[in-house]
Amino acid sequence: MNIKINRETLLKPLTSVASIVEKRHTLPILSNLLIEAKNNVIQLTATDLEMQISLSVETATEGDFSTTLAAKKLLDICRSLPDSAEINMASSDSRLTLKAGKSRFNLQTLPAVDYPVMSKTQSANTLVTLSQGALKSLLKQVEFAMAQQDIRYYLNGLLFEVMGSQLNIVGTDGHRLSFTSTELNQSYDKQEVILPRKTVIELIKLLDETDDVVQIEMSANQINFSFGNIKLISKIIDGKFPDYNRVIPVGHQNSFTTNRVGILLAMQRASILSNEKYRGIRMVISPNHLKLISTNSDQEEAEEELEIDYNGDTLDIGFNVTYLIDVLNNANSEQIAFALADANSSCLITIPDQLNYKYVVMPMRI
Repeated sequence: MNIKINRETLLKPLTSVASIVEKRHTLPILSNLLIEAKNNVIQLTATDLEMQISLSVETATEGDFSTTLAAKKLLDICRSLPDSAEINMASSDSRLTLKAGKSRFNLQTLPAVDYPVMSKTQSANTLVTLSQGALKSLLKQVEFAMAQQDIRYYLNGLLFEVMGSQLNIVGTDGHRLSFTSTELNQSYDKQEVILPRKTVIELIKLLDETDDVVQIEMSANQINFSFGNIKLISKIIDGKFPDYNRVIPVGHQNSFTTNRVGILLAMQRASILSNEKYRGIRMVISPNHLKLISTNSDQEEAEEELEIDYNGDTLDIGFNVTYLIDVLNNANSEQIAFALADANSSCLITIPDQLNYKYVVMPMRI
């Protein structure tokens, strides 16, 4: 029973699946990959019990077999081999021998039957399809607003909400909220799930910027993504996501549109002297004029001035500058629009001509 495969053919899928393997785990087999060979196809599977990635690759195989092998060791061996190396893997008993040119590695395996494969739930599912490029772009628009290790565990992920013919994706950490949506090609009953942070980050890595289709299957306790030769199964976060409609302001009268890169660079410069802990910046907005001011505990001060097309009320309002820089970095547009009510209300940031995107950031006292 053996597999012949080119190093390049193996390395890309191996890198994709091995990234979710935990370095230290109470179950030794979870440090391993499941390798299954059948009919000239090998399938690599990795899981951390919350999420599972499977990737299939066509290559020459002799006989059917399955085994599990230390993910990190296999990846390190593949990376260290010459680019065009031809890899031969042969499995017998609790060993796998890997040969390439004059290199030979004898690796320990664990039985495939003991591998905790996550299976797809058969409950009633909502099946949505869109292009890989569209999904990747939507995720990148909102993922930076997710919480990282919040005690409110339902914030450590993204809301996926199918409603009618719309897919809405929302991320919030309680201080800012990012919302995006896209039109689907058919109408659905309302269904929502919260996708864990780790799953979101892996998806962004795995998705290609192409028009190839990704199928998303949502059920009560699981979400599945199928695209290309990849299948990703993920548990979902059990919890109630905040009502984002109450957070997104409507009717903020004081608004201006400005060049995204110009204001981004000004904020990055001003942020250099902001307080390292609170990262505060003051936006002083007056007719045709925007001043960005930051100070720190050493009594240092930075000031940036920009000309803007604005004729609303004069406002002096404080924000966490990191939250503003995040959205300016991730909005791939030339112009960006700010809408405000007063010094105590949230700021709504939108992209002109993109009605599907909204970013809300709460003010801070400075």
